Amino acid sequence: MASISLLKENPNPTEEEVRIGLEGNDVHLREKYNRDVDIAEEAADKITRDVNKAIHITFITPIDREQIHGLINTMDDVADLIQDCAETMALYDVRHMTAEITRLTELSLKCCERLRDAVKLLDKISDQATAEAALKTCEEIDQLESDADRVMRSAMSKLFREEPDVREVIKLKAIYELLETITDRCEDVANVIEGIVLENS
Repeated sequence: MASISLLKENPNPTEEEVRIGLEGNDVHLREKYNRDVDIAEEAADKITRDVNKAIHITFITPIDREQIHGLINTMDDVADLIQDCAETMALYDVRHMTAEITRLTELSLKCCERLRDAVKLLDKISDQATAEAALKTCEEIDQLESDADRVMRSAMSKLFREEPDVREVIKLKAIYELLETITDRCEDVANVIEGIVLENS
């Protein structure tokens, strides 16, 4: 059960830290919260290493080793993308936050919160009600990812129609794509969780 306990550790920055890191206009606050995001991502990398090590030295794991490996690594991909997005915002010196950045950030945060909720249920999925709750949470993540797809398509259309500055187009396009990719990776994690629940409940 050590591997499941490690999965449930929470190295995540707070919602406020992620929001300000990704969409904040205050450069000094953004720098501070970007450092917090970096620290959280390093903690996620450590948990990933610890889980991968634990599954190789544990004789009996609570769920299939490959499922644990797939789950922890796709979760780490989400943390990496959040860090990439925060760094890109800083590197590109994005100061004006569009409504689309705000909406995609909100959807990314909601996906991450639902992932946290689903992971917390994993060690109790033998209970039918808990298994159903985990599957329902995964469905919510799928819906959030679909919402993010729609927001991104609309954002790109508006960007190419209305933004006259080519540099801004390049910057915003990169940010929109990174934020939407966070929701894609969250959906990947949700798919792994669904597989675990269906095979082990």
